[in-house]
Order: sequence, then structure tokens, then C-alpha cells
Amino acid sequence: MAPNEDGSIGSSLHGVTAREQVFSFSVEDDLSSQSIRTDDPTAKFAIPVDSEHRAKVFKPLSFTKPHMRAFHLGWISFFTCFISTFAAAPLVPVIRDNLDLTKTDIGNAGVASVSGAIFSRLAMGAVCDLLGARYGTAFSLMLSAPAVFSMSFVSDAGSYLAVRFMIGFCLATFVSCQYWTSVMFTGKIIGLVNGCAGGWGDMGGGVTQLLMPMVYHFIKLAGATPFTAWRFAFFIPGFLQIIMGILVLTLGQDLPDGNLSTLQKSGQVSKDKFSKVFWFAVKNYRTWILFVLYGFSMGVELTINNVISGYFYDRFHLTLHTAGIIAASFGMANFFARPFGGYASDVAARLFGMRGRLWTLWILQTIGALFCIWLGRATSLPIAILAMMLFSIGTQAACGALFGVAPFVSRRSLGLISGLTGAGGNFGSGVTQLLFFSSSRFSTAEGLSLMGVMAVVCTLPVALIHFPQWGSMFLRPSQHEERSKEEHYYGGEWTKEEKRLGLHEGSIKFAENSRSERGRKAMLADIPTPETRTPAHV
Repeated sequence: MAPNEDGSIGSSLHGVTAREQVFSFSVEDDLSSQSIRTDDPTAKFAIPVDSEHRAKVFKPLSFTKPHMRAFHLGWISFFTCFISTFAAAPLVPVIRDNLDLTKTDIGNAGVASVSGAIFSRLAMGAVCDLLGARYGTAFSLMLSAPAVFSMSFVSDAGSYLAVRFMIGFCLATFVSCQYWTSVMFTGKIIGLVNGCAGGWGDMGGGVTQLLMPMVYHFIKLAGATPFTAWRFAFFIPGFLQIIMGILVLTLGQDLPDGNLSTLQKSGQVSKDKFSKVFWFAVKNYRTWILFVLYGFSMGVELTINNVISGYFYDRFHLTLHTAGIIAASFGMANFFARPFGGYASDVAARLFGMRGRLWTLWILQTIGALFCIWLGRATSLPIAILAMMLFSIGTQAACGALFGVAPFVSRRSLGLISGLTGAGGNFGSGVTQLLFFSSSRFSTAEGLSLMGVMAVVCTLPVALIHFPQWGSMFLRPSQHEERSKEEHYYGGEWTKEEKRLGLHEGSIKFAENSRSERGRKAMLADIPTPETRTPAHV
């Protein structure tokens, strides 16, 4: 049959399901020119989506609304906050001379810079669940910007510590970033997407090691004294936060189908109760294991961002600029290391299900911790740089792999669990800095090795994470007919009355889309075998 050349209905139906991007664009043209109507809700998206309208493909070079735009707004916001939080670290040699800071003062300020986010990340999880990621991200950016500007006016150790504590609150944008991508992308690719969003945001810790010394240098060239130049330098990250806050409010969208408040008013999304969201997050033991695990992956990374520049500056007698470049390479590895961890988690899940994700997490985090031990014992600059880079890749990849697991712990309390897990990173960083880097008891090199040993031990609890429908590292899934189903696990977060009202429907859709976590072997076993019958005419 010859193809229709007049754009008839028969020639345009290929793109109605939005399964292929090239056809989705052709459908829009046909619909606009001939006013053909379709009831398929997925046709309005530029990329393929699942039953929850979460994207099934990841196109990092695209800025299409809502999926890819939310991705880019999320990671750039977190990136900006990372720059602000660790902006002081590469300038410490100048700041300590200006404010007469001791090693204890510097160590305590480093702890303070990550401690504030413990509370803000917990709060951000609830904000995302109840108000949406857009408001959470924008408020965090704009409310913490004045604290960044305030760094220009500190005059002693006490004010320096207090301001760094307040700036650290903006790291809550990590939670909103991971929540935002988790509700925009399907579970089959969530490891890669969360890995890219988190990793590219974490990269701000490396960029600030280059950016702040460069800004400081240019301000000095303009005629400012060293003790004035570092103060003016903090206006750059402050203005970046305000700009990103405005962009998030004006360009962002909470969910694939619209903003949360709008959908709640129209009745498409029900308002949840904080007490229920909180309860299902804190009573799930998997939440607390992820809290500990992230404390010794992301927590270790946060600690390194505070000490690595000074470590190379003092131990190998480098210039501030050279130490900053080496330190920046640790954070810059996030560009590919954390996405690699997320991608490895996704690949392992396709082959072995959730059990593959858990094994991937343990292997990567343990490898990173072992290289951390080696970094502390390195005696030459080349060996130290090599150990640092291998440590960086392992630890950051583990962060990506961990957030390939976190979105599956709970559907109803996704935001709060993301918040608790993220807070674990800051808690772990605060603990390691207090134990190993806030006094003269240990040298920085000894502290690095001891932190690595502690990370190896604290990674072992990953073996305790067990999903009845998918199993764990060493145990198989439940053989119980009901408990082995995804619908039982996620539907269990709702009461009979809530189910009667249909409030659990989103969780059931999520459960259906999560069956891929069974692994390839289990999925093949679930495919019914066609019946073979003897033909009637034989």
C-alpha cells in the first residue's frame, strides 16, 4: 500500500504512544494541522514515559520540560550550594592568618559547615513530600544566600564558625535534587540519573577549589589587599544562589503532570499527612542502614573537601594554587565517577535485580575506603595523587550506587527517606572530622587512614538490607505468595481506609514499574509458557 501523503490518521498513529522521540514530534505537527484528538496522556511528553509519566530515557543534552529541565535545575542548584559551602576551604591559609585561627578552630568550622545540613536535609525531605521539590530547592537557595554574603564580615573564630554553620544549611538542595529526579525518571534508569544529578552537583566541591583562589587572585590584581580580597570573593557564590533560586521558581515543575499545589487543588494528587509520611520513613530499618552507609561514602567525601587542600599544602609544601588544583581533581571526578556508580547499579539490577544493586554498593564503597587508607600512608606526591584519585572514584561511585537503592525503600515517604539518607552523609562527615581532624591528636595523614578503616567497617551493614520481594546480598526473596509481590510491600504503607479512598494508587503503579528489580532470570521465569495444543484437524 502506498503511504498517505496527506497526513491522514493512519499515517500519524505511529507517534501517539510517544515511544519514539522522532515520531512524538511528528504527532504534534499532525495534531496541530488537522486537529486530531487523542486520549493518550503520554502523547504530551517529548520523551517516552511509563504509567506514572516518569521518563524512560535519559537525555542529558536535552532541556525539554518537565523531565530534563527538572534534572538540570536540580543538579545546578546543588552544584551552586556546594560551591558556597566549601568556598572557604581553599582560602583557609589566608583566612587563618587574617582571623588568627588555630587548627582546632579550622577543624570545628569544618564540622560546622556540614552539621547544619543534618537538620536542613531532614526538613527538606518533608518539604518535598508535602510542598514539592521546586519550592524546597528555591527556598534553600535564597534563604541561605545572606549567610554566604555574611562571610565577608566575619572578624573572629566564633563568627567564622557560625557563618559556615549557616551556609551549610543550603546543602539540603541535595535532597530536593535527588527527590526531583526520582519522581521524574523511572526505576530502570534511576541509578544513572541520580548518579549524574548528584555527581555533577558534588562537582561543585572541586570547582570551588579552583574558582575561589582564582577570584581571590583577580581581586588582588585589582588592588585589594589579601585580607580584603578573600572577603569580596564570597559575593560570587552568594549571587549565584540568588540567580538559581529565581530560575528554579520560574522554570521548574514539581511533577511530570504539573506543580504539586496545582494537582492537589484539582484533585489529581491527594494531600498526605506528615505524621504518616514520617512514620513510614523512620520505622523502616533500611532507612537507617542507608543513613550509616551514606555517612561513610558522601560523609567521607565532604570531610575530604574540607581537609584535602590543606593536606597537600602542608604535607608536600605546595603553593596555594597548586594544592587547590590537586584538591579540585578530587571533586571534579564526580563528573563521571558518581554517574558510573549509578549506571553500574542499573546494569547489575537488569542482570541480578536488587541483589545486584546491593553487591555493587558494597564493592564500590569498600574499594574507595581501602584507597583512603592508602592515601593517608602515601609518602610521595605522585603516590598521594594516585591514591586520592582512586579513592575519589570508588567513594563517589558508591554514592551513585547508594541512590540506585534508596528510591525503592519507600514510595510514600520517598522525600523523607532521601532527607534522612542525605543527613547521614553530613552526620558521618561531622563524626569523622571531630574524631580525626579537629585536634592535634592525629596528623592529617593518620586521620585519613583511620577514616578509611572506619569506612570499611561501617559498609558491612549493607548485607542486612533485605527486600521480601527481591531478597538481599545473601538471602533470596520471600517464598510467601503475598509478601513476594511488589504490590504487597508498597501497598503496606497505606491503611484499608486510605486504600478504599484510592490514595494508594500511585504506590501500586510504582510497584508495577518496579518489577524489573527482580532481575533478568526472575523476569524470564515469570513469562508464561505458550500452551502447545494438537491441531484439531490432525
